[in-house]
Amino acid sequence: MRLPVSMMTTEIVLSQRRKGAKVFLWFSFAPLRLCGKILLCSVMSLVGCNSTDNSGNTPVISNPPPTTYPMPPLKNTSLADMGWELADGKRSIVSEHKGQVLVMDFYATWCAPCRDSVPHLIALQKKYEDQGLTVVGLNVGGPGDDQQVPAFAKEFGIQYALAKPDEDLVSFLMSDSDAIPQTFVFNRQGQLVKRFIGYDKEAGESLERTIESTLKTKL
Repeated sequence: MRLPVSMMTTEIVLSQRRKGAKVFLWFSFAPLRLCGKILLCSVMSLVGCNSTDNSGNTPVISNPPPTTYPMPPLKNTSLADMGWELADGKRSIVSEHKGQVLVMDFYATWCAPCRDSVPHLIALQKKYEDQGLTVVGLNVGGPGDDQQVPAFAKEFGIQYALAKPDEDLVSFLMSDSDAIPQTFVFNRQGQLVKRFIGYDKEAGESLERTIESTLKTKL
């Protein structure tokens, strides 16, 4: 079952090994059709970790289905009702952030590209917070990695929220790829605008452009 076209801009993710790193070739296309064919818009290469690369950790998603579309969980629920648990035990769900531009960043403390992306996420939160941007870091680093989060936050001086995502949320958004970091930008209506897999300088610049344009939209 695919997400409704109105819900998201979709990316095709391909990968290959290069000097020990996983390099992702990312094709982003808006849901436009021309003569029955999808119109491709852009292509870029990104570097990211696979969630199975951390020795001793189990995958975030076991045996993801062979599709480039996130698959809904087998429950009668919606993305708006999914969420995460904060360090203080409080829960938050996606629908609570309606009216804001929400950035969900799925990361692990041991993932080098994730660590590279953190300073940029901190800067984005600081720069655009007054305009309605909310960044949430969601740990998917496997068993025991959540225990490393306090030290991780202190090391980088992270001010945005760090939380543990619901399994349904991870399954819904990451079922086609467990590579990290994965960063999702949602508009003020709660619709997914763009998904980024991996991180490098170009991806960071594209993320900021996406946030800037999305912040300009009205509720």
